Amino acid sequence: MNIEILNPKAKKLIQDLADLNLIAIKDSKQDSFMKTIKKLRAKKSKISFDELTNEVEAVRSKRYDK
Repeated sequence: MNIEILNPKAKKLIQDLADLNLIAIKDSKQDSFMKTIKKLRAKKSKISFDELTNEVEAVRSKRYDK
């Protein structure tokens, strides 16, 4: 169930219900896009600044030699 709160007073009412243990508030699941982004970031290879600079210079030299 997903509820969009339009009025700030409603948020207070919902929090009061949770404080009385009448309802439980859970964080919503992350969308698949953010989950994929986090997975890709975790797999990234560690590259030093010098390696990155050398790679950029190599690509630029190939591009401008044409």
